[in-house]
Amino acid sequence: MSVYTKADPLLTRAPTMNINHADTILARGDPLKQIFKNLFEILPSGARGHVVAVVGEFFGTLVFIFLAFSGVEVASASSNKDQGPGKVSTATDQHTPQQLLYIALAAGFSLVVTAWTFFRISGGLFNPAISLGMALIGAITWFRCALLCVAQTVATIAASYIVYALFNGGLNVGVGLQGGTSNAQGVIIEMLLTAQLTFTIFMLAAEQHDATHLAPVGIGLSLFIAELIGVFWTGGAVNPARALAPCIVNHNFPDYHWIYWVGPIAGVLLAVVLYKFVKALEYETAQEQDEYQGAHPMLPRASSRKPSSVVPMTSVHSDSTHSIDATQGNTKTHLQPIKTPKKNSTAEPAKKEEEKSVLPECYAD
Repeated sequence: MSVYTKADPLLTRAPTMNINHADTILARGDPLKQIFKNLFEILPSGARGHVVAVVGEFFGTLVFIFLAFSGVEVASASSNKDQGPGKVSTATDQHTPQQLLYIALAAGFSLVVTAWTFFRISGGLFNPAISLGMALIGAITWFRCALLCVAQTVATIAASYIVYALFNGGLNVGVGLQGGTSNAQGVIIEMLLTAQLTFTIFMLAAEQHDATHLAPVGIGLSLFIAELIGVFWTGGAVNPARALAPCIVNHNFPDYHWIYWVGPIAGVLLAVVLYKFVKALEYETAQEQDEYQGAHPMLPRASSRKPSSVVPMTSVHSDSTHSIDATQGNTKTHLQPIKTPKKNSTAEPAKKEEEKSVLPECYAD
């Protein structure tokens, strides 16, 4: 059973689609209603979250990699001048700046769209290295991490075969060292690019804040920047599965393929260390300076951290019970962002007192 089934009462939420309710969005007359109802009832509650996450990551990764790889194929084929009548070639000796921009845009915007779509389903990670990082900071369990890594790798390979079958000219989306880049340089480039992408995901998606719902935009832009830099020098993998899949399809493994595993994993570890460092220093208090308080007199000084998705996960793992009522204990658990007090306001309604911090659905199951 998933550890997330032992949910803190403060983290309990209703299912997105209540199949057993009379007002379900699967209206009567829907031929698939009974099928989905039976499926919902067959799955044990502890496994539903894992099943949804795996399915979401598989299809999300499949769509993301398909769109990104298709963009690479279009950029190469449309600018290749050495094509005979009725023939298309995606093989290029070197990429022009226009091609590099096209490839980076295809990857970045594909991630924005797919991550935004699947963010509340599975987290929209689409990368085994990112899944590893989320497990290291405690946002997901190690069992969930293993399931996601398998789903992401299989989906990336499947997307590569789909692109290879649909588009003429061969699959030329593999990564490789160019411009005289050495193995050591390749490892460091992949490490730094992966670290900045991973840290962006930690701060925008793993940390709960008012703009969490816009996290996929920032994450997509982060990948766009990484691809702008990395495509020319290393291919811009920042993802072990993305580097592996074209090698499997083309049956061609370069002798330096290992850098696309060592580099991204090292980058994730670097991002985890930096994330834990700023969390240990309580980065939330950095804005609590006198000039900041002077500019925002209505904002009370926080006595402790603002909530994040990692803190509630800790409460789930420890099976501890938290209360928002100060009379039931000596300490408070701050699960809500600090809110600006209203002038001449009366007592808040009972409902507002019982409001609970709700995690993104992909991490709450």
